[in-house]
Amino acid sequence: MKDGSPLVESDATVAVAPPAPPAAPLGGPAAMELPVTPEELDRFATLTGKLLDHRYQVGRRLGEGGMSYVYRAQDVDTGAAVAVKILLPRLSRDPAAVERLRREATIAMRLDHPNVCPILRMGEADRMIYLVMPYLEGEPLNEHESRRGPLGVAEALPLLVQICRGLQHAHELQIVHRDLKPENIMLVPDGATDTGEPRYRAIVMDFGLAKERRAGPEVAKLTATGIVLGTPEFMSPEQIRGKSLDGRSDVYALGILAFELFTGQLPFAGQSAHETMIARLRGSPAKLRDVRAELPVRLEAVIQRCLAAEPAERFQSMEELAHGFEGVLATGVFGRLFGR
Repeated sequence: MKDGSPLVESDATVAVAPPAPPAAPLGGPAAMELPVTPEELDRFATLTGKLLDHRYQVGRRLGEGGMSYVYRAQDVDTGAAVAVKILLPRLSRDPAAVERLRREATIAMRLDHPNVCPILRMGEADRMIYLVMPYLEGEPLNEHESRRGPLGVAEALPLLVQICRGLQHAHELQIVHRDLKPENIMLVPDGATDTGEPRYRAIVMDFGLAKERRAGPEVAKLTATGIVLGTPEFMSPEQIRGKSLDGRSDVYALGILAFELFTGQLPFAGQSAHETMIARLRGSPAKLRDVRAELPVRLEAVIQRCLAAEPAERFQSMEELAHGFEGVLATGVFGRLFGR
């Protein structure tokens, strides 16, 4: 019997392991009383070469963030390459964080779309909470943009439409992403265009893995708890205020992402992430064509509508927004005129 058992697992892709012997729950009161030691931090950060939960041969570390370490690994049961996220120790000890992750992983496992990266499994082993996802050979959108600079219409619009399709699928399942940003979009090579340029498939990552952030004093007074979920630069006004969210909050975030994709800058000015949050509550976004005059007027209108402060004034679904982006291409030969 394994010493770890899945907390949540996708029935369609992985067989459920037998339960482990009863043990004190990870993140329980006793665990919370103990400080996170340097040795424990080092253990989480140096898993390369180890076998996790008798199943995942851990390879190189791919990155880390405010919530987890990410490793490439091989599923020794299936031979498949996977990405494993290890929840940071301070979150592993927090029962509320673990329960939220468990609940939302269960929901996210229902996702099944070519433009969405699913969660395959959530498990616990050796006092570590981990998530398993398919490993994708590709490049995050933020790195692609840094390498290429602002994108042309012919390259960017098909990617934006694909992102819309993936998010529409999620929204139909009542799943709101809440942390849409270029780092959470993976571009996977997908052949070539008619002109021989590389073509990519956009895959939305990290569904349901909301990051918990403490708001600054100027933002904390706008919420009941001073806690905001998401990445400040891409949050909608209602998300900043701590209100309930629906798919239109993702529409807003995608508008910011699209603006940055075409211009290389954000539509709201500020010296810090919190200043840009305040600007979204009090000001108006920059106009796309004030930054890049050669872009289509219709594209500017689509993005401006995404960035409406009131959800009722935005596109009401990702499907509707996808049609808006497709309409930009349909109005002329913008791909040839403005593509990179």
